[in-house]
Amino acid sequence: MPRFSVIVPVHQVQAYLHECLDSVLGQCFGDFELIAVDDDSPDSSGEILDAYAAADPRVTVIHLAQNGGLGPARNAGTACARGDYVLYLDSDDTMAPGALRALAERLSATSDPDVLVFDYAPAYWDGSLAPPAHADVLAPEAGPEVCTLAERPELLRLPAFPWARAYRRDFLRRENLAFPPGTYEDTPWNFPVLLTARTIATLGRVCVHYRQRRGGSILTTTGRSHFDVFEQYDRLFAFLEARPELERWRPHLHQRMTDHFATIHSSPGRLPRSARAEFLRRARAHCRRHRPAPGADCPPDTRARRLRRLMVRCGAHRVFRLLSHAGRARRLLGARLRAVRPLAHKAVLRGHYLLQRRRPLDPGLAVFSAYWGRGYSCNPAAIEAKARELVPDIRTAWICDPAYAHTLPPGVRHIRPDSAAYWTALARARFLVSNVNLPHGYRKRPGQLLLQTHHGTPLKHMGLDLMAYPAAADGMDFERLLEHTDRWDYSLSANPHSTLVWERAYPSPYTTLEFGYPRNDVFQTATAADVARIRAELGIPGRATAVLYAPTHRDYQRGRQPWLDLARLVATLGPSFVVLARSHYFHADEGLPCEPPGGLIDVSAHPAVEELCLASDVLVTDYSSLMFDYANLDRPLVVHAPDWETYRDARGTYFDVTAMAPGPVAHSEDELIDLLATGAHATEHARARRAAFRQRFCPWDDGHAAERVVRHVFLGAGPGPGSPAAGGPVVTASSPPVVPLGERRPAPAPGSSGTPGPGSPAPLHPLAAKDWWSCPASASSYRCSRSRATCASVSTRYSASPSPTSRS
Repeated sequence: MPRFSVIVPVHQVQAYLHECLDSVLGQCFGDFELIAVDDDSPDSSGEILDAYAAADPRVTVIHLAQNGGLGPARNAGTACARGDYVLYLDSDDTMAPGALRALAERLSATSDPDVLVFDYAPAYWDGSLAPPAHADVLAPEAGPEVCTLAERPELLRLPAFPWARAYRRDFLRRENLAFPPGTYEDTPWNFPVLLTARTIATLGRVCVHYRQRRGGSILTTTGRSHFDVFEQYDRLFAFLEARPELERWRPHLHQRMTDHFATIHSSPGRLPRSARAEFLRRARAHCRRHRPAPGADCPPDTRARRLRRLMVRCGAHRVFRLLSHAGRARRLLGARLRAVRPLAHKAVLRGHYLLQRRRPLDPGLAVFSAYWGRGYSCNPAAIEAKARELVPDIRTAWICDPAYAHTLPPGVRHIRPDSAAYWTALARARFLVSNVNLPHGYRKRPGQLLLQTHHGTPLKHMGLDLMAYPAAADGMDFERLLEHTDRWDYSLSANPHSTLVWERAYPSPYTTLEFGYPRNDVFQTATAADVARIRAELGIPGRATAVLYAPTHRDYQRGRQPWLDLARLVATLGPSFVVLARSHYFHADEGLPCEPPGGLIDVSAHPAVEELCLASDVLVTDYSSLMFDYANLDRPLVVHAPDWETYRDARGTYFDVTAMAPGPVAHSEDELIDLLATGAHATEHARARRAAFRQRFCPWDDGHAAERVVRHVFLGAGPGPGSPAAGGPVVTASSPPVVPLGERRPAPAPGSSGTPGPGSPAPLHPLAAKDWWSCPASASSYRCSRSRATCASVSTRYSASPSPTSRS
C-alpha cells in the first residue's frame, strides 16, 4: 500500500500535462501512486497519459466515457486509490520539488491526522513564483501542531482549493465525502472536510505551484456557469442540516458564502453584464434562506467586509457596483502614487549626493560592500577586519540590506543601500572596497581609491569575453561595464590565470594587485579547535564525513534545478556521511529540493562559506569558483559535471575543468555516489591532480593576503607612486612575502590530528610542475589573446618571483 495516491483529473491540458506529471514522478519520495483520470479530453491528453503509464508502473490511467467535470473525475480517481493519503493535483499545476517528502515527514510527526493543510504559490507565465499564499496562517507558530477546527477557525477563511490539502483515505471513507458535479465543486467538499475532521495539521511549506493561466480557466471564463455556486451552497447547508452537531458553524459558513458571492459579482470577466443584477438577486435570496438564527454569534470582521456583505444581503446591485468602481479607482490612484513616490525619492537622493560631492573627502572613512548588499562576507570582509587591526585610525562602514545587518561585527557601521547615508558615504569616503560594481549613479572623485576584489577565480567567461555569448550576457551593456571598470584603481588577483582574464575582460587602466584572496586567509590560520567548533555549531556528528555540496548557477536555466537527488545521495552513502547543501546565492531563498529525515543540512543561509569549507571533509561542486578556494585546504574535491558540454557552450569557459580538475570527475549521479562510497575521491591519483591544481591556482593564498592588501592600499598607496599614472608598481617594504606552497600548513581536516598526514600538504606532485601556461591545446580551451611565447615567459617570471607583484 503506497503512502500517497496522487489523483490528477485531465481535460484539454495537453500543453501543460507533461510538466504536471513530471513534477510528480520526479519527486525524491517514491512511495506513491499516480492516478490520472482522462475526463473524455478531446485533445491528445489521453495518449500522453497512456505513454506515461507504459513507461512508469506507478502511473494508472482511467479513461471516462464522457466529460463530467472536475468533481466526478476526482471521485473516479478516489475510488481506485490505495494510498494512506489522497492528494489532488490539477493537471495544469505542478508539485513543488520535495513536496511529497515534506508531506510524509509532517504526517509522521503529527501522528497521521485526518487532514493536512499546506501552502501553495502562484506561478506565472514568465516562470516567476509569487511568495507563499498563506504563510501567516500556516506558519508553525500560528497554532498548535495538531488541532480541530474549533481551535483554529481561521482555517475556514483559506481558499477552498482541494489540492491544498492531504486527506487520510480512511477519513474520506468514514465520512462518505465526495465531490459534486458542476462548477465550484470544491465548496461543498472543502467545508465538510474541515468540519468533520477530528485532527487537522498544517505545513507552512509550498507544495503546489498554482499556474496563473492567461486565459481558459474557469475563473476567467465569462458565462452563466458561475450561477452553479448557488446550488453548491445549497448542498453545503443541506449537509449542515443533516448534522445538527455542526449547526454552530452556520454563522461562519454564511459569512463565507456572502463573501464568495461578492467576489464573483465584482470580479471582471466572470458574469455577463446582463446577468449581474440577476446574480445579486439570487445571492440575496440565498443569504436569507441560509441565514443564522437570530442572536447567533458571528465572527468579528472588518468594516469593509461588513459593508460588502450588507450590499449582497440587500441585493443592492447599483450601489454595490458603484462601491466596486470607487474601490477600483482608489486602488488605481494609490498605484499611481506608489509609482511616482520612488521617482521623487530618487530625485531627492540625487540632489543630496550632488551636494555631498561638494564637501571634502573624509580621509579616515572606508566603505565596504559585497554581493549587492547581501552582508558581511568575501574578500571585502577579510580586508575590513584587517584594516581595523592594522589601521586603528580608520572608520569602516558596510553597505548591506537591513536583513543582513546581523552579520556585521561590532564596531562596523551599517549603511542601508540607497539611503541618504549611503550616498553620503559614496561621495565622501576616501576608500571604497567591493567585490561587485558600485551603482551607475556613483561618480568617482579625485582622491578616492576604489578597490575591486572580485569574488572568485574565473572559469566561465566574464566581462567583454561575454560579447560572443549574447544569451549568457543577457542584455549586458558593455559600454556601461567599461565605464564602471574605468573607476577601479586596483583589481585584486588570486592567481596568474585571474590576472590574464581580468586584464583582457576588463581592459581599464587600473593596477593589478597579485596578492591572493583575503577571504582564503582563514584556511591557513584556523586551528583544529576552530574546525571542531564550527562542526559542532552545524550539528555534524563527530566521526561523520561531511560532504559540502555547492553547485553553481546556470545561465541557460530559469531558477535552480536540482542536479542531484540529495535524498538518494544521503540514503546511499549511509549514516557515516553528512551532506552540507549550499545553494548558489542567486537561489539561496528557494529552499532545497528535498528534505530527507537525516544526513542533510541546508547551509544555504550560512553567512560564511569559508566556515563551511573548514567544517567539511570533501567538496563536491560542478563549475563553482569555490573549488579554487577550497583547494587551499588541500582536502579532497570532486567535480560533478553532468552537463559540462551544455554549460561550456552556453556560457563559454576559459579551460576544460574536466581535464584539469582538482580531483576525480563524475559525469553522473551514480558515478559520484560510487566515488564517495569507495573512497576514490581521496586516492593518491586524486591527490596528484589536486597538487597540480593548487600549483596553478593557489600560488599566493598563504594566509597573509589581507595584510598585503591593507598595507599597500591603506598604508602605502595613493596618488603618486603605485598609481597607474606613475608607471610602476609599489609593494611596501613591510608587506609579508609569500609563503611557498610546500611550506604552508592549512587548517587540519576534521579527521586529522594536526600533524602532517592525510589532512596536511605534501610536497608538490610531479604533475604540478608541468608548464600549463604554455596553453597546450590538448589540456585547455583557454581563449588566450597572447602568444604562446608570451604565456611561457609569464610562467617563468611568476615561478621565479620570490613575492607577488603589483602590475599596472
